[in-house]
Amino acid sequence: MSKEQIAPENDKPPSIWPQPKPVWRIAVLANIKDENVERPADVPPDAYADYDHIETIHLIQAALETDGHKTEFIVADQYLPYELKKYKPDICFNIAEGLGGDAREAQIPALLEMLKIPYTASRVLTNAIALDKTLTKRIWRDRNLPVAPFQEFNIGDEPLRHELRFPLFVKPAREGTGMGVDMKAKVENEAELRERVNYVIHAYKQPALVETYLPGREFTVGQIGRPDAALFSRHPEWYAPDGYHRFPIMEVESSHAATPGIYSNAAKSHLLGEEGAPEYICPADVHPDLAKKLHHLALRGHTILGTLDVSRVDIRLDAEGQPRLIEINPLPGLTPGYSDLCIQAAADGITYEDLILEILYLSAGRWGLLQPREQPIKPSKSTNPVGF
Repeated sequence: MSKEQIAPENDKPPSIWPQPKPVWRIAVLANIKDENVERPADVPPDAYADYDHIETIHLIQAALETDGHKTEFIVADQYLPYELKKYKPDICFNIAEGLGGDAREAQIPALLEMLKIPYTASRVLTNAIALDKTLTKRIWRDRNLPVAPFQEFNIGDEPLRHELRFPLFVKPAREGTGMGVDMKAKVENEAELRERVNYVIHAYKQPALVETYLPGREFTVGQIGRPDAALFSRHPEWYAPDGYHRFPIMEVESSHAATPGIYSNAAKSHLLGEEGAPEYICPADVHPDLAKKLHHLALRGHTILGTLDVSRVDIRLDAEGQPRLIEINPLPGLTPGYSDLCIQAAADGITYEDLILEILYLSAGRWGLLQPREQPIKPSKSTNPVGF
């Protein structure tokens, strides 16, 4: 559905039933890109690529304030505990990436748990696991979800496992936003493999993940909800009977991007439609059977890791055209017109304000800040386009 097809304002459900409080104090927590700050000499060139621009924070604040709430942006740095004690938020809208380390995206949720402050999206363990691509793949593989053959390298000279065949793909095991991925990430022989693995280990100070290169189409699949979502949602009619809303599938077509065929940080850094940017096709042109499989795998990957309320799962087809899960993002980007989840929501006829508020209210329901509906609204048939 295009933006032009969005229902008129008077056809929308009421804002919220009943108001949980006259006003919530919401702290928006994030790490901000600052081009004026000098980078340490020992960090790679794409360090901090997953931090947000201040303009995105302002847009999130504006969306939250459309429903009457008060917001304050607080930088998610070492001073955060003191700032939280001063502001005393009722709930935090968390998109913080953390300050480094092998589970940095879990740092802010862990702090908020310790301080007993409610916050949005997934909790500590899921954020820690999801950033670790190797551990995520091990869990998915052990639960019979399809992933490409893979191996983690910690020192660089480990023998290559027999099931891995060239070409292979090498990337940091604990980064996002295409960090550490460029045209040299695809390796064709042993010498290229060893050079790239050692580069990743030393430049990013973490293990290198090596996996079979997947030559097929690449998709990203977003979802919001949980089994009781309709009890707390502003838009209960969005949800299928299982409690989830599946966004239209988006295809990332990078054959003419800055790094052809590779969805790198350099490609992701280009604005939509700009030269060097991938083409984001949403809804993707896929056969209904494949669409059903992609939605099923994305939701299984989401639930197996204990992900809450919102996520985006990246999937690529192998040489036989079969989908393989790549990774999950339980803290998907939220820049309108740029971030994958926002593009999918817009293609679904969901406004940016509604997306942000939905994430807020689903989370608030889990923390006891909202009373559930007495009678959930029956989901519309249109929320179930692929046979779930």
